[in-house]
Amino acid sequence: MAEGGPLAGVRVLAVEQFGAGPWCTLQLASLGATVVKVEDPGVGGDVGRYVVPFQEGESSLFFETFNRGKSSISLDLRHREAAAVLRRLAARSEVVFCNLRGDLPRRLGLDYEGLAEVNEAIVCCSLSGFGATGPRAAQGAYDYAIQGRAGWMSLTGEPDGPPTRTGLSLVDFSAGFAAAAAILAGLHGARETGRGCDCDLSLLEVALAMTNYLSTWALSRDWEPERIAESAHPSVVPFQLFPSGDGWIVICCAKDTLFARLCEALGLEALLEDERFRTLAARERNREACVAALSARLRERPTAAWIELLERSGVPCGPVNDVPTAFADPQVAARGGIDEYEHPQLGTVRTAALPIRVGEERQPPSRAPFRGEHTEVVLAEVGGFSAAEIAALAASGVLGDASLSEG
Repeated sequence: MAEGGPLAGVRVLAVEQFGAGPWCTLQLASLGATVVKVEDPGVGGDVGRYVVPFQEGESSLFFETFNRGKSSISLDLRHREAAAVLRRLAARSEVVFCNLRGDLPRRLGLDYEGLAEVNEAIVCCSLSGFGATGPRAAQGAYDYAIQGRAGWMSLTGEPDGPPTRTGLSLVDFSAGFAAAAAILAGLHGARETGRGCDCDLSLLEVALAMTNYLSTWALSRDWEPERIAESAHPSVVPFQLFPSGDGWIVICCAKDTLFARLCEALGLEALLEDERFRTLAARERNREACVAALSARLRERPTAAWIELLERSGVPCGPVNDVPTAFADPQVAARGGIDEYEHPQLGTVRTAALPIRVGEERQPPSRAPFRGEHTEVVLAEVGGFSAAEIAALAASGVLGDASLSEG
């Protein structure tokens, strides 16, 4: 459990699984909050525990990525006694979070209306596929499907290729960050007024919001986005991939001054005298000619040579790394970008450090919890349950396999 950090003393009850939800509460845990995962014993807990290829029993590297530093209790929310248990825990918590279908938080009493009676300052956050209202509220959703529905896949890939998913689950991850921000805002409001609230977020709305200026153009001017070769920016030239002598290089010139530096570094000063390339607007109109001139030059030397030259010239650029090479960058080591800890089943776990830094101290890395590992201690210390009450709950079946609570 968390011991320090700016959110020390904040307890989050999290009815969560898989990606977006656990990613949200992982950010809170990294800032010092105590996150208590509520896992369903009837289905073996969070499905992320069983994601292959690196899985051993109820532990997996996938699960570790999203759940390190949290606690876990076993509770069957379908059981008739579960609601009373949750209410006692919520009475001494600051946040109740869930990433269930949009219609379920209210039915399960996990919204503000259901919990305000026991804790007027509780912040209830729901992150679902489509939100708590509307015709799709009762539908589930996954990142991949939302990328298609929100228009992302129509924007991604080469012009003559199929619609393409982003290489990462960016809807899930972005929604997790958005939910964490909503929770922090809710906590601030609750501390100011003594009254909590509902936070209702959806994967679809986060994904639509992230279409950003492209949707502003489309909605305001009937602009029709199209995919451009080499992952190029829709209006800024040059801002894209270029083939080098041995691979690829990314070059980003969002200002005329950067384009001038690029041309000087490449020995293509003549381009600066060409009216077709003098301004951002001119280069956008003459994209094909500009890119062709740059590409011909960039093919003459390997990526590393160009990176060295362009970085010295102050031109934003970068190689196209694979994942291990990305983490080998000296900048990553200098900033402590890899966390490492030991796991009793999985051995040494090395994972990307979380990016939110507040103050000088960071939470030390620790493993994810075993399913139900903290059931008894959380029920006793947070819910105020006596040993006899806990034994009765175990006997009723609401806690599932009681032996799991021993870790």
